[in-house]
Amino acid sequence: MKRTLSIRDFSIGAALLCIWVFFAFHPRTAGVFLTPRNLSNLSIEFAVRASLALGMLVVLLPGMIDLSAGSGVGMIGGIAAVLIFHHGWSAPAAMGVGFLVGMVVWSGMGYLISSKKMPAFIITLGGMMAFKGLFWRIIGCETVPVTAGNSENLISLLTTYSLPRGVGLALWGAVSLAVIWAIASQRRRRRAYGFEVEPWQISYLKGLIFIQIALLFTVTMNRFRGIPLAMVVLGLVAVFIYVLTRHTPFGRYLYAIGGNEEAAVLSGVSVLKVTTCAFLVQGVIVALAGFMQTAYAGASTTTVGEGMELDAIAACVIGGTSLTGGRGNVLGVLAGSLIMVSLLNGMVLMTLPQQDRFVARGVVLVLAVWMDLYLSRRK
Repeated sequence: MKRTLSIRDFSIGAALLCIWVFFAFHPRTAGVFLTPRNLSNLSIEFAVRASLALGMLVVLLPGMIDLSAGSGVGMIGGIAAVLIFHHGWSAPAAMGVGFLVGMVVWSGMGYLISSKKMPAFIITLGGMMAFKGLFWRIIGCETVPVTAGNSENLISLLTTYSLPRGVGLALWGAVSLAVIWAIASQRRRRRAYGFEVEPWQISYLKGLIFIQIALLFTVTMNRFRGIPLAMVVLGLVAVFIYVLTRHTPFGRYLYAIGGNEEAAVLSGVSVLKVTTCAFLVQGVIVALAGFMQTAYAGASTTTVGEGMELDAIAACVIGGTSLTGGRGNVLGVLAGSLIMVSLLNGMVLMTLPQQDRFVARGVVLVLAVWMDLYLSRRK
């Protein structure tokens, strides 16, 4: 089935364009917002928040939700920071523990939700409060650096290291070739199975636009320090989630459960296994986002991860993911995340008070849910 453009596709692009134009010409941000330095910082924050939103997508597709993600980001980042700074652990070992905690705890929540038929909202809300309390206890309500002494480690490098300019250009070339190969491969497969194939001019025009945007991004980043490592991590996460949701039986089960759980069960889909695995994937990504966010903040503090679960949900909904499940895709989540991050970055540059930023985020979340319901009724 060929996907057609919808009102949402145009609204996302228009909203992003309006936000960028506003901050590009606003007196307080006109000379700062579009500078390579700020765009580099924006890309790092985008990588962190978009990664978490992609994990949220996997949970939302079967009709679940995770309100504990933000507290989990802080808690797992805090565990890694304490192990490195207070106990002298190596960064890889500390990260290994963090990933293990994420997998065990989140798969446990998924199992509890699906096996006991308990609302995901309640279980993850309880997790949000419990993880926040555990996080504060772990760090002792103090600021814990992510570096031992003056040396940087793998965690801190996630948001401080940038690819050399030559490597960045080589990466752009490799990605461009991969995009062209993916387009040709997809067209070949659709034709082999007798599906409708769009004109080749349109297919390759889309690829060309993506390649040009990627080149513009690479050149802009190279004017500062190069492509941030965080963006490479986001790219790997995005590809993984795309393949997982679009090209595996597990991904089809996610959409099936979210679309009609009863029909999925009658078709032989194990809701218990799929839900547990969905939360397992979310746990891994929460851990990764925890390392990145803690590194971006420079230390583990009581505010790390605060409100990130709501930003992730808003990014998913803005990008077309349904809160009732069964609808959503990686590209939409990335677009929604870019809108949220651009808004937050611009408000920081405008030096708006924290309370005003919370108001803006709340309004965006409400508008995103309203848009989801409004466009769903129009179908």
